[in-house]
Amino acid sequence: MNTSRRRFLQQTVTLAGAAAVAGCSRFTSGPGAAQPAATGATKLRVLSIGVIGTIGGADRKTIAAHPQAEIVGLCDVDANALAEAAKEHPHAFTCADYREAFAKHADKFDGVIVATPDHSHCTIMTAALSANKHVYGQKPLVQQLEELDILQRAVNAKPKLVTQTGAQRIEHAARRAAVDILKSGGLGKVVEVHVTYGGSALAGGFYFADGKLGEPIQPPAGFDYNLWLCGNAEEPCRPQMVQRQWRSWFNYGGGQIADWVVHTTDVLFYAFPELQSPTQVCTRTPSRDLRHFHADKVLSTITYPVKSDRFAGSTCNFYFYDSGMMPERANIGLGEGKWPSGICTIVVCEGGTLVLAPEGPLEIWREGTMIDGMTWPGLPKYESFNHWHAWVDKALGKDTPHLWMPFSIGLRCTEPGLLAVKAARFPGQVLQWDRRRLEFTNHAEASKTLVRRAYRKGFEPVRM
Repeated sequence: MNTSRRRFLQQTVTLAGAAAVAGCSRFTSGPGAAQPAATGATKLRVLSIGVIGTIGGADRKTIAAHPQAEIVGLCDVDANALAEAAKEHPHAFTCADYREAFAKHADKFDGVIVATPDHSHCTIMTAALSANKHVYGQKPLVQQLEELDILQRAVNAKPKLVTQTGAQRIEHAARRAAVDILKSGGLGKVVEVHVTYGGSALAGGFYFADGKLGEPIQPPAGFDYNLWLCGNAEEPCRPQMVQRQWRSWFNYGGGQIADWVVHTTDVLFYAFPELQSPTQVCTRTPSRDLRHFHADKVLSTITYPVKSDRFAGSTCNFYFYDSGMMPERANIGLGEGKWPSGICTIVVCEGGTLVLAPEGPLEIWREGTMIDGMTWPGLPKYESFNHWHAWVDKALGKDTPHLWMPFSIGLRCTEPGLLAVKAARFPGQVLQWDRRRLEFTNHAEASKTLVRRAYRKGFEPVRM
């Protein structure tokens, strides 16, 4: 980056959340007061940040397919991805640096898609909210525990902006039926929850790295590695890092558990608003050196306090299983049989056990016998809807019942996943978590190393 451009960005983009940008949106009335568009507004103008990657292309294309949405801006650190996406949106402005988009083009867009690696989510999402933009953000919403609070404060400061977490599996009727069954209390009080996450996050392949630290390499051609690092400390680029396999890296992703936790816990946080924040985590893993990568073979227990007659005790444990591990069926009230998926949400209640695969099926087990959960008495007919289009509709001021997973709930889903994978650095130790104080009250070293990062100058999240 040349000196004059760097100086321009330093002088202007750090104000992305300030009054210089506030008020640029056509949905804003009065300084800093963001308003959804009135019903019947012509278009939601959208900036796509992270235009292809693993999910950015799907997000962009599906939102663009809404008759009242238009992709007006494209931003990506990968020049090749940017050029490919620009073929589909020839009139959209393009840039590599999200800060440039807010500094130079904020008057051209009303909403933002954030489909970048996890470590940059909070920085970009808070910049968007501070600039009075509606945000569709990929999961997990944040990568650091402190960022749970930073992003929640930003959401609270902009209550009229529409946020949506990338939890598209709620489109499937089985997930919404699970919410209704759990809310009904028909299975009795909840005893415990088990969540399984399929194969190992360190097995390598399309999404994950194999856990072997390679020698430093040059970034891919056309790839701005400095911008990709975002707020993280500078370090050399290495194999299996920057394009898809960053999920396995401790500083950039959240392993398989944090990647999937929103898809596996959504039904619980919709059914039980009393599940707010855990107070304890203990992760057991025989995994390797974790200085660079997340653990595999994770077994984690996350404890929630509950003051509710819908639970069997004063606490409720969530048990997380990684690397193909599963609970013993007999121990949780299930008869012999096969699991519907390697990824399951299992809710053990006094009167039966609910087993849900990501997109269904939904099983209800009682006394060793299984019934199809979709035959549960009193369930409504679940209409089809488009998860992405619900965000567009709501941002345009339309009354829609289908805006599942605003950030306020997405953050609650994210928290146990972050705790589980980060606590692997202190295997077998019970860490007492205080969300309000953002610290592990019994473990100073865990508080020092697991809760927050120091951000590079110019890439800090906006604190509101």
